Amino acid sequence: MLIDSHCHLNYKGLIEDQANVLQRSRAAGVDLMLNIATRESEWDDVLGTAIREPDVWATVGIHPHEADEHPHIDTAKLAERAAHPRVVGIGETGLDYYYDHSDRERQQKSFRSHIVAARDTGLPLIVHTRDAEEDTLAIMRDEMGQGGFTGVIHCFTASGAFADAAMELGFYISISGIVTFKSAKDLQETAARLPLDRLLVETDSPFLAPVPHRGRPCEPAFVADTAKFLANLRGESVEELAAATSANFRALFSKVA
Repeated sequence: MLIDSHCHLNYKGLIEDQANVLQRSRAAGVDLMLNIATRESEWDDVLGTAIREPDVWATVGIHPHEADEHPHIDTAKLAERAAHPRVVGIGETGLDYYYDHSDRERQQKSFRSHIVAARDTGLPLIVHTRDAEEDTLAIMRDEMGQGGFTGVIHCFTASGAFADAAMELGFYISISGIVTFKSAKDLQETAARLPLDRLLVETDSPFLAPVPHRGRPCEPAFVADTAKFLANLRGESVEELAAATSANFRALFSKVA
């Protein structure tokens, strides 16, 4: 069985047909799905799906794109919402300097608030980073000095050196359908050498559909295609990779029953 460690079931492209999306995911052998929050206005809906569906779990967080619009979301608000038994992670959070949809200082402040919430609650942190490797690592290292926390670099597309540094801090690396793209040679080289006990798989659906589903809205069922490609890339069986990534997910997201 596979686990989609990062999806957005309440986003346009999936929400309109959510029941069938979930049915197809289960038929594809997806055991669990982690439904990720990115802005306060969707927290209730993301959690509601997790309450309704026993194989769906939720997070609470503010995406870096949304940092400008959420200056009031602090550690206390995140921790309060994270107390719900179906909320198993903090995020997604992090830094995105590619689009710069929010002020960089506000992104950094929000990122640190999420880290403190992860530390205080003991829940793992879901980190988004794009064109911001240096600052992401600097903040993670600085905050780690204030007390330990765990987490995952989701939808990994950064450098191999960044992967090594993140794993040194105890983080997991999650691979999305991007790894199946012909243009993703650098990512494929990194993914091929990642330690199996630090690896997760995800869709980030409805985005980034893997080959052979390019051009369609992505959905959790497609994590099977990513897993098949990744297993072949690494010289492992799909069963071995599925078992390991599922065990890794449960070790990291230990609140999942």
